[in-house]
Amino acid sequence: MPIRMGGRYGGSSFVELLAAEHTQIAPDWGRLGAAGLDPERLPHGTTVLAFKYADGVVVAGDRLATEGHRVASRDIEKVLPTDDFSLIAIAGAAGPALEMARLMRIELEHYEKIEGERLELDGKANRLSQMVRANLPAAMQGMVVVPLFAGYDLRRRQGRLWKFDVTGGRYEETEYEATGSGGLFARESLKKTYDPAAPREQGLRSAVQALTDAADEDRATGGVDLERAIYPIINFCSAAGIERATDEEIERIFRELLASRRRPAGRGVRR
Repeated sequence: MPIRMGGRYGGSSFVELLAAEHTQIAPDWGRLGAAGLDPERLPHGTTVLAFKYADGVVVAGDRLATEGHRVASRDIEKVLPTDDFSLIAIAGAAGPALEMARLMRIELEHYEKIEGERLELDGKANRLSQMVRANLPAAMQGMVVVPLFAGYDLRRRQGRLWKFDVTGGRYEETEYEATGSGGLFARESLKKTYDPAAPREQGLRSAVQALTDAADEDRATGGVDLERAIYPIINFCSAAGIERATDEEIERIFRELLASRRRPAGRGVRR
């Protein structure tokens, strides 16, 4: 359906434009909950994380989505660029979360076209906070979306990251954060390996290790699936933009990690 511009709304927010003048296509997940849809039967994204490294931020997520105790998808993408210098990592109800990520990208493109300049990173985090707050009626009915947002601040020349609560509250983290069902285990792993001055290789290793540790302890976290060749998404965001780690890099580090954890034959066996 084409969207006609030039109505009563005169701001630069695409989401507010939909709410003011195109309510028929504005997202409203709260109606699905009110209609009796069981949130437990919806696919849910699980573990995502973000942390700072020497050149900016690392944002990563596993590929598994669950529906209760069932696998809903093995290759969902939970880490999505919102523009050339920022990313959103989604956890929670997959449908609303993915729509929020897509809307966030359109929101930033729309702002740049209307204002003629990029929105600053703080402003981007604030726009996402407003979207999370707008989802509160759906969250109260079980369709919770809990994203992470991170990017490279071109003005401050540093990586930055934020977490959110279901009411839209946003909290900037100075080091690292993880959320989703395996978030606790990922944070515990990052606590041991985090280094703000880490080069790219070390940052990649920390991300793979954190997701592997989360997958060891949380059945809803996918980790690295060598049998199906499904690998986590790990993105680096720096002054050069966004770069995604290759599957070959992730597999190499994962195999090295497995080798370092393997016990020598005969050790640890009681006779």
